[in-house]
Amino acid sequence: MKVACVGGGPAGLYFSILMKLQDPSHDITVYERNPAGSTYGWGVTYWAGLLDRLTAHDPESARAIAESSVRWSDGTAHVGGVTTTHHGDEGFGIGRHRLLDILTERARSLGVRVAFEHELGPDDVPDADLVVAADGINSRLRERHADHFGARIAVGRNVYTWLGTTRVFDSFTFSFVETEHGWIWCYAYGFSDDHSTCVVECAPETWTGLGLDAMNEADGLRSLEKLFADVLDGHPLIGRAQADDAVQWLNFRTLTNDTWHRGDLVLLGDAAHTTHYSIGAGTTLALEDAVALAEALRTTPELPAALARYERERRDALLSVQSAARHSAQWYENLPRYIHLPPAQMFALLGQRHSPLLPYVPPQLYYRIDRAVERLDGLRRLKRRLGPRVARALHARR
Repeated sequence: MKVACVGGGPAGLYFSILMKLQDPSHDITVYERNPAGSTYGWGVTYWAGLLDRLTAHDPESARAIAESSVRWSDGTAHVGGVTTTHHGDEGFGIGRHRLLDILTERARSLGVRVAFEHELGPDDVPDADLVVAADGINSRLRERHADHFGARIAVGRNVYTWLGTTRVFDSFTFSFVETEHGWIWCYAYGFSDDHSTCVVECAPETWTGLGLDAMNEADGLRSLEKLFADVLDGHPLIGRAQADDAVQWLNFRTLTNDTWHRGDLVLLGDAAHTTHYSIGAGTTLALEDAVALAEALRTTPELPAALARYERERRDALLSVQSAARHSAQWYENLPRYIHLPPAQMFALLGQRHSPLLPYVPPQLYYRIDRAVERLDGLRRLKRRLGPRVARALHARR
C-alpha cells in the first residue's frame, strides 16, 4: 500500500511506524510543513496505561519514550497560602520536541520518508492509496471537503496560554491566585531535568482586568511571574514570541466531525477530534488513534470497511473521554462555585471535576456523599463501574 501522512505530529509518525512494522513493503511518506525541530508546545503528559500499550505495539520506541520522560505520582494544589497534596496515579511528562525526535528517528529507521518543510497547497492531494489527514484542528485536507466531514467547533469561555519555566516540579502542581479582578491559576508539571510546562488560565474578565490582553510578551511574563511568585520560587516563565509581541492567549476549541473518512482520505488525531487540555489526554488519544487505524487496516482487507471500523471503534472509545473533558473545562469556568471550599474539599472536587453529576449537586453535599461511597467497598466498585457508562450515555445523548 502507498500511504501519505500529512502532518508530522505524534499521530502521523506513530501510524507510519506501525504500518511499516506490519509490512515493510508499504510505501509511506510523512509530510510536515514546518522545519525539523521547530515544534512548539513544551512538554506533554501521559499515564502509565499508554506506556503499556506502546510497549505492546513497538517496544523500541516505547523504551526510548520512557527513558526520556519524567515521572510523578502526587498532585499538589496551592490555594490562598494553603498547600494540599494528593497521592494518585503515576503520570509522565516528556518534551514535545523530544517525543517527535524519537518517533521521527524510529520511522526513518524502518524506511519511512519524513519530508520536512513540505507544505501542500489548498488543491494539492498526495498520490497514494491512503491519505491520512493528521494535520491538526485546522486540517486543510478536511476543509477541502468541509460539507462531507461536517466539522463543528465549540469555543471555550476561558483564555489560556502555554508557557515553559526553568522551575522543575516534582508533582503535578496547581496554583490558584485571587486578584481584584478574579481568580487566575496555572497547571505545572515537569517534562525534563531542567524545564516544566506551565499553563495559565483565567476568565476573560480577569484577563482584561489585569491588562494581560494589552501587554507585550516581556511585560506579560513579568506580570505572571509576580502573580505566581510563590510557586515559581524565583524561576522565570518562558514564552514563544518576540519581546514586542503579545503573549499568545487562546480560547480552547473543541472539534467534532460528523464522519472521519471519505474515500481514501481519513482523519487522525486533532484533525478528527480535540479534548480540553485540562485532562491531559491529547497526545494519548492521538497515539491511540494511530494504533486503532493501523489495526483496522491489518485485520480488514477492504479499505472502506477498515476505515469505517476504525471510526466506529474510536468514536465509542472517545465518548467517556470527551464527556470528562467537557465537564473538566466547565469546572474551571465555574471555579467560584468550588474555590472557597476548605482546601482539602476543593482539591477532592478538583479530582472529581470529570463527573457529569457534580454540576448539579451542591459541592459540599457531593463531597460528603463521595467520601461515604469511598469508605464502602461495594459502593466504590459500583461507582467505578457505572461512572464511565453514565458519562458515555450522557455524552452520546448530547
